[in-house]
Amino acid sequence: MGGCIGITRSRSGPIEESSGTVSRPNSGGLRKNQSLCHETIRWKSDVPLTEGQLRSKRDEFWDTAPAFEGRKEIWDALRAAAVAAEAMDFQLAQAILDGASVSVPNGYLTECYDEWGTRYQVPIYCLSAPINMVKEAHGRESPAECSEPVDGGAAMALRLRLSTGGPDRDLPVCSKNTIAHCKAKLHAQENISPWRQRWFYGGKLLGDRLLVEEARVTPGYVVQVIVAPDDAPAPAASPAAPASPAPAS
Repeated sequence: MGGCIGITRSRSGPIEESSGTVSRPNSGGLRKNQSLCHETIRWKSDVPLTEGQLRSKRDEFWDTAPAFEGRKEIWDALRAAAVAAEAMDFQLAQAILDGASVSVPNGYLTECYDEWGTRYQVPIYCLSAPINMVKEAHGRESPAECSEPVDGGAAMALRLRLSTGGPDRDLPVCSKNTIAHCKAKLHAQENISPWRQRWFYGGKLLGDRLLVEEARVTPGYVVQVIVAPDDAPAPAASPAAPASPAPAS
């Protein structure tokens, strides 16, 4: 996929890339758990990717990985942890891993183990964007997300809590809308590009193809929205932990 350049801060030796994964010297015995490293992996793609292409590769991996090995709930937890870590919220990422009893012997999500010893490997492109990312000619949003019908089902409002802070937002949607459509509506309302948004409810990541009615959001509860930096990795405001839905005050 690409070559690993390094990390923003080295804690215990260099990182080497092999077959899309990153490893570092292990300071203890086999599968000894360590805290998740508060570092961003820097790497260069063999073929420059646009934001849409990177997003498609990530979706393809997360959609297919559970079919080959491991448990789906662990893959879901790893996906949520990867999103939180990329947004620089390592405290939330660590809480997600601890809650799922996932160990990271090398401190990176590239190699993880569940409580039964099953190995899980997450490719670099799911953890950070390449340093040679290129911009799309016609904006970052995927045309497919905007071409689907946006109406249908019962009208309702979703209460959103953004990681950027401020009061909760009420977003008018329809029960047959996809999460992708909801992201587009939030973009129109708050000027936050859809690719920067990651929606969580009940501790689970809501995929773009999921219908609002399938998310089963209880009225009066909030959906957590983690907002990624616009152009480059940068510290983001810490969102409220989405481990469980919280009733609106």
